[in-house]
Amino acid sequence: MLKKTLRCLIVIMTVILLIIIFEILNILGYIPKKAYSAEDFNIVSVKSEYDKNLNGIDDFTDIMLGARKDALNKPKYEANSYTVGGYPSDNIGVCTDVIWRAFQNAGYNLKDLIDEDIKNNVSLYPATNGNPDPNIDFRRVRNLKVFFERYATVLTNDIYKIEQWQAGDIVIFGNDDSHIGIISDKRNKKGIPYLIHNSGQPKREEDILELLIQFKPVNGHYRWDQGR
Repeated sequence: MLKKTLRCLIVIMTVILLIIIFEILNILGYIPKKAYSAEDFNIVSVKSEYDKNLNGIDDFTDIMLGARKDALNKPKYEANSYTVGGYPSDNIGVCTDVIWRAFQNAGYNLKDLIDEDIKNNVSLYPATNGNPDPNIDFRRVRNLKVFFERYATVLTNDIYKIEQWQAGDIVIFGNDDSHIGIISDKRNKKGIPYLIHNSGQPKREEDILELLIQFKPVNGHYRWDQGR
């Protein structure tokens, strides 16, 4: 009787362990899953009227593709990567580096845009403490939030309003504005979009929004619409 009970316990523990391992692998993006598009949910994909770099691809799509390039490059996450001149090397980065690289792919120099706005409106950027530093200011989420609040279209923070989330959108997380990423053109089976971001995770374009907002709620959702 005791041996039978022990065997049952071992089987149960093994099953539980396998479930835990599967969930961990799934969260880390190692378990393949089907990705959907906006059209699968009868959502019209919004395209920008602008093509800043004149490459035949609209700005929203270019921004998303630029973020995807960074994701595929998979730069090493280095939180303390202060660089004289501002730009880190291509093989290192943090979450904010995904953003300026994405914008660069669309023909925008986000660093110059932010540096100029901080120079002219430093009091609006509390993260600078009144002392602008062009080497790092454009790589701070808090500064990016101020900039996008001023110059981008502000959108819903509710991820379940799926039609309002489009490829190339910028999203900021945490009440302390501690993380940022770019919305993908891929969606999960609920229609919720994937996120392209860098927090040092193995897969940089992933179905993570529902899990992430449990720890870091969406605190800003923007679209770089130069036609607004």
